[in-house]
Amino acid sequence: MPLQPKGPTLIPPIKKPSVQVEVIRPFGPTIAKTKIPQSLVDSLNSHCDSWIKDKELRTSLNHGSTLAGNVTEELKISEEFLADGKLVKFLEDSVRHWIESSIGKRIKKFELMSAWIVRQFQHEYNPVHTHSGHISGVGYLKVPNSFGDTYQKNKTSNKNGHIQFIHGNRMFLCNGTKTVLPKVGDFYLFPNYLYHTVYPFISNEERRSFSFNAYIDEGIYNVHGD
Repeated sequence: MPLQPKGPTLIPPIKKPSVQVEVIRPFGPTIAKTKIPQSLVDSLNSHCDSWIKDKELRTSLNHGSTLAGNVTEELKISEEFLADGKLVKFLEDSVRHWIESSIGKRIKKFELMSAWIVRQFQHEYNPVHTHSGHISGVGYLKVPNSFGDTYQKNKTSNKNGHIQFIHGNRMFLCNGTKTVLPKVGDFYLFPNYLYHTVYPFISNEERRSFSFNAYIDEGIYNVHGD
């Protein structure tokens, strides 16, 4: 007797739970993600390339001795570049929106302390560190086409060239880290005290980013009020 064709397998619908659960995440700092305008990415890259060609200017902008990174170069963004206000406005607008979205308060003060470009190449890294000021951030201007493979081919995770944010401990229902793959134009904001690190990578191409530190209203940042 020939087999009769089977009809479609019917999957019972998911029952609406009898108990409604709202997931609340009240602990740990928030991180904001936004996009750098392409015109600003192009401008920062263009100025960085011109600074690299000028030996005297390159030396004067070298910011590496005051920063944590074990990288080729960390160039302070010049006052001349900041003068047109485009970068500062982007940073201020991003911070204002992040703070307001996070805690419902609108900042009245944004004071840029410093901003710098990090040029990182093969095997270089940034150790675990924090920043000064109140608010910090990192944005990506160039990334290699590939950060390279892991030495052990069966690895399920490859963190080469990634940035990792660290807070607290890994516990049930709580991750202690957040690992991010850099992409050109992506920009992340975080509180100055948040530990973070950048892993080395395997590539002949440059990984280029920019970072900043800034102050906001003391009354908003200082939750202890002392």
